[in-house]
Amino acid sequence: MDLMWVRQHVRQAAAQLGFGLVAQTKLVTAASELARNTLVHGGGGRMESAPAGQGRAQGLRLSFHDEGPGIPDLERALTDGYTSGDGLGMGLGGARRLVHEFDIDSAPGRGTTVTVVCWAAAPPRPREEI
Repeated sequence: MDLMWVRQHVRQAAAQLGFGLVAQTKLVTAASELARNTLVHGGGGRMESAPAGQGRAQGLRLSFHDEGPGIPDLERALTDGYTSGDGLGMGLGGARRLVHEFDIDSAPGRGTTVTVVCWAAAPPRPREEI
């Protein structure tokens, strides 16, 4: 996985889906951090990208997969200030705050998959019955 390619791909895909500049920047920042984690902590991996739709809302779904050592304590890893390396500890928690949907699947010995979705505009809320 090439970090520069990830950034360029995500920015172009988000722009094509109608994301504004601020939304593009948030998504590129989250994708950059997740790709970096895949490289540094997972020993490499891959990113999958696909448009997401919910009603009229347009979004982008990104999945980052690695076959590294996995994350032994997900709750702790998502806590601000936690770092397993020499970073600032803002990675996973910061990426989670920058997107609308965030899912992580990891366990020691089986790698990590992080899937995020960001919407160009907030997806419509389901109507409540009155």
